[in-house]
Order: sequence, then structure tokens, then C-alpha cells
Amino acid sequence: MPIRKVAESHKSSPTLEGAGVHLKRAIGSEHVPLYDPFLLLDDFHSDVREYYIKGFPWHPHRGIETITYVLHGKVEHGDSLGNSGVITEGDVQWMTAGSGIIHQEMPEGDDDGLLWGFQLWANLPASGKMMDPKYRDVKSADIPVAELAGGVKVKVVAGEVNGVKGPVGDIVIDPEYLDVSIPAGGVFEHDIPPDHTAFAYTIAGQGAFDDSSKPVGKETLIRFGKGDSVRIAAGEKGLRFLLVSGKPLGEGVAWGGPIVMNTEDELEQAFQELRDGTFLRHGKHPGKS
Repeated sequence: MPIRKVAESHKSSPTLEGAGVHLKRAIGSEHVPLYDPFLLLDDFHSDVREYYIKGFPWHPHRGIETITYVLHGKVEHGDSLGNSGVITEGDVQWMTAGSGIIHQEMPEGDDDGLLWGFQLWANLPASGKMMDPKYRDVKSADIPVAELAGGVKVKVVAGEVNGVKGPVGDIVIDPEYLDVSIPAGGVFEHDIPPDHTAFAYTIAGQGAFDDSSKPVGKETLIRFGKGDSVRIAAGEKGLRFLLVSGKPLGEGVAWGGPIVMNTEDELEQAFQELRDGTFLRHGKHPGKS
């Protein structure tokens, strides 16, 4: 098959989440099912403390995986399984909500007050919606970097580039999650399974995401069409972007806030369990005996 062309692109849009966190949303509910198996991509980027400090207090999830990648600042995490910790510059938190988890994420800026990172939601198939929840805290030092011809560098969180494998594996949707930096005038080519959904999100610089597309700048979401590889060329100031791909599920999506199931009945059941206090199959509600 040919190199994937740009199917569509758009800028991320300002929104509020959590207890009043200002962020930019690149993928949301209006994009289902174009990005299957991915549901949401948020870019949280601010040096104004009041825009993020209230964070994301205790809230539930079921039926999805949340992937948080921090570029600057840190995010403190705690959950109903008893996990707690801090992810900071270059770290990744990969959380599988499965049957249900209650957690909080509380951000803090770096020495200059800058907080910057991304949260991606990946859907779980019907067969895995009620799997046991789990949490992976992946430190930056454990995420390898593939160094390619022409000075291209790729931080491999999940997937494989030029024989370099990321630390996150055994994920149902067989995802690839790459942080790619291309120097000025450079080119990055990469194979992606033809049946996988693929998109990029620009972090800095400017570049063209196929041989015929116009260059785009930062905070732009690019969805690729059919094909078996991508070819991305950087502009005169270089280019940095996330490249994400995964195997589509092709299943129904019933989405209510932090919970994503396959049917409206399943969604209502989840919220009824929250009301009844029977939501968690594992662990206990934080702060309750």
C-alpha cells in the first residue's frame, strides 16, 4: 500500500476539565469513531499556576486506559488500588481502569511554573472492559530513544522503531506511542500496520505530514488515511510531534464522562453502581474504611 496521506487535520481547542484545569483538546467525543480505538487526547500546557493547580480530584473510570505523558512539571497520582506516586519530566503513567478505579491526578509546575503534558484515552474491547485494573509508572530513564539517520530522534514509549522497543507492552490494541524530533529539513519514515488507526499531534516547530500536504505548526492534530507507512518532513525550524497508532476495535461506544462502555445499559449500570457504592471490584474508595 502507499504512504499514508493526511485524511484531515485540525487545531486543538481550549476547554476546561477536572476542577477547572485549562487545557486544549485535540480528540474528543465528537471524533468517535474516526480515531478508534482512541477516544481523547488532551494537551495541558500552561505557566499560569491558577490554570492547573486545582487538578483532577478523586473521580472514577471504567472501560478505558488513560496514558499521561509529562514534558514539564509533575503530576501526583493516587488510586483506589493503593498506588501512589509522582510522574515528572519525561515520565509516563499508563493506567488500565478496566472494571473500575477511582483516582486523582494533581499537577504542579516546574521551577518556572510551567506544566506541560498530554493525556490520551484508549478504549478497551468488550472482552476487556471488566478486566482487573492496573497501573504502570514508567520513568523517563526506562524509555529508550532510537537515533536514526539525519539526526532524527524517537522516544519509544510503546511499539518499536529501528529495533528499539518501548517498555509498555501487552496492551490489547497493540499501540505505538512515539515522541519524534526531526531536525530542520529532516525526514522521518515509519511503517505502521495498514489496518491500524494512526495520528500525529504537533508539539513544536513545523512540518509536512505527507508529500503533498501543506506544512502545519504546533498544537495540530493530523489523522492519517489508509496506507502502510508515514513520511513526515520537518520545516526550517525542525519539528517535534507525538505519533500514535493502534488496532481499531470496531465496537459500539457508550460514553458518559469518565466511563466508556459498549451499550447505554452498561453505562447506566456503571453509574448506578457508583450511586450504590458497589462500583469497585478491587481495592477501596480512597478515604473510606
